[in-house]
Amino acid sequence: MSVLDSVRAVFVPRGKDRSEQNGRLIWGRIPLCTKVSASRDTGGGLHIFEHTDMPKGGPPRHVHHEQDEWFYVVKGDYVMEVGDERFELKAGDSLFAPRGVPHAWAHVGNTPGTLITLIHPAGTFESFIDQTAQEQTLPSPEAIAAHFAAHGMTVVGPPLRVD
Repeated sequence: MSVLDSVRAVFVPRGKDRSEQNGRLIWGRIPLCTKVSASRDTGGGLHIFEHTDMPKGGPPRHVHHEQDEWFYVVKGDYVMEVGDERFELKAGDSLFAPRGVPHAWAHVGNTPGTLITLIHPAGTFESFIDQTAQEQTLPSPEAIAAHFAAHGMTVVGPPLRVD
C-alpha cells in the first residue's frame, strides 16, 4: 500500500484547503489553500497551492535549491522577477522559475488577486508552508531566513517593492 491517502481522485472545492485548514495565512498576511498535497497525494513529488484574495505584497527574494516553481495568475496584477528578468503578469499569464535562480513575486493590483503556484519536486516545502501558517505575525528577517534555510531555500533579498 502506498504512503498516500488514496489512489483516487482528490476533489477540493473552491475556497477550500486540501487538509480542511481553511483560511490559513502565511505569517498572518498571505492567504493559502493547498489544492494538491505533497505528503498526502503525490508522495512528495508535487505541491500545488492557491493564494486567494491576495493583498498587495509577496515573499522575499529567494532561491529554491531543489525545486522548480510555476505560477499562474487567476486574477489581479503581479510583478515577478526571475534572475535579472522582470515580468508583469495579469490573469491567464504564467511564469516558470527554475531551481537555483533567485526569484520573487508580489501582488501589485488595487483589488485582491489570486495566484496558483506549483512546486516540483515538493521536498519539505509543504512543511515550510504549514510552519509559516502557524505564526500569526511576520517574524524578523533573521527568523524568516532561518525558516527558508530549514527547507532548502535561501533568502537573498527583500520582498519586491509595492507602491
